[in-house]
Amino acid sequence: MARWQPDAPGRLAAAALDLFEERGYENTTVIEIAERAGLTKSTFFRYFSDKREVLFGGGTVTGLLIEGIASAPPAAGPLDAVADALDALGRTFFTADRREFSGRRQAVLNANAELREREALKRIDLAASMIEALNRRGVPGLTARVAAKLGMLVWEIAYDQWIDTGNSEGFGPLARQALADVRAAKAVR
Repeated sequence: MARWQPDAPGRLAAAALDLFEERGYENTTVIEIAERAGLTKSTFFRYFSDKREVLFGGGTVTGLLIEGIASAPPAAGPLDAVADALDALGRTFFTADRREFSGRRQAVLNANAELREREALKRIDLAASMIEALNRRGVPGLTARVAAKLGMLVWEIAYDQWIDTGNSEGFGPLARQALADVRAAKAVR
């Protein structure tokens, strides 16, 4: 690929994923990723701090969650605001054209303890961002914390279903169903 072609971050992520699948995460270097993408090492570091971060999408998801919570209708309760944010993720980030990549990415993460740890830390950071966004909406601290933690549980359930190759449902509807299941669980004794 010529260096002038667009979407360097996307090309780097695709190249990294291919190499991680072929050689393993530990056996792949930044230089190999950049070369596979038809770019230079310095271009790689313009977008990512290290080879782990090529799989974690920067702050895109965080921004979408915060914006989704902020733009929820004023009368929306905390869980409904989180659901609106998850819907926004489904419309703009977890789209049908990203499903295969996301499933392959998850398989690479599952095969590597360091990447699983990074994913867990990322989810903690996402929950903290949701708590802050809910606080800005006037949701009290403990309520915001519970809503954000439940939101992350809903996310995990919906994401696992969404990346399943046998599933064709969109992320947003899966998240709404998972939220309904979580709400129904409170009635179980």
